Amino acid sequence: MTAMPILKMGNPVLREIAAPIEQPAAPEIRELVEMMKASMKAAGGVGLAAPQIGISKRLVIFEVPGERIRAEDGNAAGDGIGQTVLINPEIIPIGDETSLGWEGCLSAPGLRGLVPRHHRIIYKGYNLDGEFSEVEATGFHARVVQHECDHLDGILYPERMTDMRELVYESEMQAFMESYNR
Repeated sequence: MTAMPILKMGNPVLREIAAPIEQPAAPEIRELVEMMKASMKAAGGVGLAAPQIGISKRLVIFEVPGERIRAEDGNAAGDGIGQTVLINPEIIPIGDETSLGWEGCLSAPGLRGLVPRHHRIIYKGYNLDGEFSEVEATGFHARVVQHECDHLDGILYPERMTDMRELVYESEMQAFMESYNR
């Protein structure tokens, strides 16, 4: 399957509220998922929403490697989350606790921002077989799901930031971190 180019911040498709998918198990949805997987792999991301490749549908894919969970959450035993397809997702926060974490986005290459997100969530949705699932997630796993689902509502992570001084270029991040930690 051919990788599609990732739309960049400013493209109007990224501002749209994506349409629900009527038949999660339809063959064209499987084809879209394969295209998204190829696109995510080519871009080196951990998640991708259909609008990022110009398809305004409520579909996200993600995978969370164990090493990223351990690095982000400081959990020596953090297990990875395998490649997940989530169709027509819904997110329900668990409690009021939020945490700040650095995020980047394939649609805003070269940038990183410190973003508050719910620390614990339940996410619900359908898989490619049309089966409904409900999963509880915390930490980096929860952050990835919230980030990708925001794309379905036309929201990019800088809009979630509370302090735009914490939006930096990756190339300058080391210098920013040194000054931030003083």
